[in-house]
Amino acid sequence: MHADSTVLVTGGAGFIGSNFIHQLRSKSRCRVVNLDALTYAGNPDNLADLASDSGYSFVHGSITDADCVAATLRTHRPVAIVNFAAESHVDRSIDNPLSFVETNVVGVQILLDAAREFTAGLNDAERQKFRFLQVSTDEVFGSLGATGTFSENTHYAPNSPYAASKAAADHLVQATGTTFGLPTLITNCSNNYGPYQFPEKLIPLMIQAALNGRPLPVYGDGMQIRDWLHVSDHCQALWRVLTAGEVGRTYCVGGNSEVPNITVVQTMCDILDDLAPRADGQSHRTSITYVTDRPGHDRRYAIDASRIADELSWEPEQTFRCGLRNTVEWYLANQSWCDRVSSGAYRGERLGLG
Repeated sequence: MHADSTVLVTGGAGFIGSNFIHQLRSKSRCRVVNLDALTYAGNPDNLADLASDSGYSFVHGSITDADCVAATLRTHRPVAIVNFAAESHVDRSIDNPLSFVETNVVGVQILLDAAREFTAGLNDAERQKFRFLQVSTDEVFGSLGATGTFSENTHYAPNSPYAASKAAADHLVQATGTTFGLPTLITNCSNNYGPYQFPEKLIPLMIQAALNGRPLPVYGDGMQIRDWLHVSDHCQALWRVLTAGEVGRTYCVGGNSEVPNITVVQTMCDILDDLAPRADGQSHRTSITYVTDRPGHDRRYAIDASRIADELSWEPEQTFRCGLRNTVEWYLANQSWCDRVSSGAYRGERLGLG
């Protein structure tokens, strides 16, 4: 992309979106427009350091607002849309499935319709360069047994309202590309972790609970396995797909780090024992408690990322243990950020009990 190109990032004040914007502004000269509704997980603090950056601008709005989306496209004329905007927590989808359909399904269709209308007014060369990248999840594939991996050829089999809404969005993106010729791309990533993650997700939730002397609740037996992907690696993969991916193609993005949830929590405890030991001298591991499992909890995810490795020369750089230590260090150094994001709608309570 040219230095004077503009990329529209939707949902850019959230966890992965804000990391992507930081990477985009530091490693390219593209201008970035961030359209975000600033719901509970969207935090302007995530991008406060870009307040004086002339190459970054913020639009307060939702992808469910067709007029706002259309006006943003007309005003800023981006060469690409990267869609992170989504309700994204499985537990919340169990409590309120409809809100996930409204944003993740209806909102994506509104965004696609606006992109079609916008690109219809471009010349042929501009239209061919335009890209619509849908950032999705491996949860659309359902759950694996003890062996096997998800790939681009895996059939969709979502088990939660969140996963079903993301699966529907992926299908709408694919269908819009096939039916109307919009240049679309889809990525399906494994579990992300790293800076700026809202503290209802496993790793930041456990860090904050440990630092505040609360129990560390592990669902079921804790042997649910996830493929852990550091957010910086994910953002690099997204840039590769956006700039070099084949239109109409899907790319699975994984971290090559299959780790059971209980091991994640135990490793985090060991890191905290080193960096922030308890006053009573006991290990943070003693705070681990097992609680009733989440309804419909998928047992195992694992990604075969050979397509993006072979076609786009991308591989993750972070090992899980190193990435987790860096993440713990970030949260320890940014407790004021954690306090601010936890002072509103979410205060560490359990969600997803139905």
